[in-house]
Amino acid sequence: MVGLGRMGSGMTERLRRDGHEVMTFDPNVESTATSLAELATQLEPPRVVWLMVPSGEVTEQTVQDALGVLESDDVVVDGGNSFFRDSIRRHELAQSRGIHFVDVGVSGGVWGLEVGFCLMAGGEDEATGRLRPIFESLAPENGWADVGGPGAGHFVKMVHNGIEYGLMQAYAEGFELMNHSQFDLDLQQIAGIWRYGSVVRSWLLDLLYEAFTENGSQLDAIAPYVEDSGEGRWTINEAIKENVPVPVISAALFARFASRREIDFAAKVAAALRNQFGGHAVRAAEKRVEDPDRSR
Repeated sequence: MVGLGRMGSGMTERLRRDGHEVMTFDPNVESTATSLAELATQLEPPRVVWLMVPSGEVTEQTVQDALGVLESDDVVVDGGNSFFRDSIRRHELAQSRGIHFVDVGVSGGVWGLEVGFCLMAGGEDEATGRLRPIFESLAPENGWADVGGPGAGHFVKMVHNGIEYGLMQAYAEGFELMNHSQFDLDLQQIAGIWRYGSVVRSWLLDLLYEAFTENGSQLDAIAPYVEDSGEGRWTINEAIKENVPVPVISAALFARFASRREIDFAAKVAAALRNQFGGHAVRAAEKRVEDPDRSR
């Protein structure tokens, strides 16, 4: 296992609990191999090297390094949130060196150690078949599948995360409306009862209830700023290429963009236009107090 972050460490422990011998490498963890080259010497061929590192340049470099130290018939597994077209390219590169490459979308987060990780595998049947005992140990019952050829695993995980964007935004908007209603609603209580018997019950709702429990019904300790890690953008781009409408996922991504705006200039433009054509009143902007440290 290469990469012992929140998910990589949980996956390693879950595999060891199920009887697998797992060697590890993470440059930020002292109790691991000191390099990929050393890690390779600790494994008997044919080896399986599973990468759980951040997508992008880190994954690209780690794949290149792994291919440089592994041998024919070894397997490289990318379990991160890589773009599926990059995974197809990496499969072709590995194949040219006689090495198998499998892309596995992994969902489960920090809870995966306890309840299992949902796995979506893409690659050649020979390689994914060899990994079956690993998949069965990591996933809950009925929680993994070989979804197709090279790139399919990361494609399915990309769509999975796009759907996640839409689900999260629907909950966010519903609770926003209840928070502004004329009623004195206990949002933690409502999230709690919706978990039982309601048609909107889900694991995300369980997590929202836990967030209310930890931070209060107003979530006072949490800033209204929502980042995105790229999968929503990739999903929308692919939808455009395939002429598939994804209005909910698109709106959810744009809502995240909106959360990061210190001043919503578009709203200022709309207010100004309403004032110009209809004489509608505009609200005066509050004067900003400059932070003396802002320019540093």
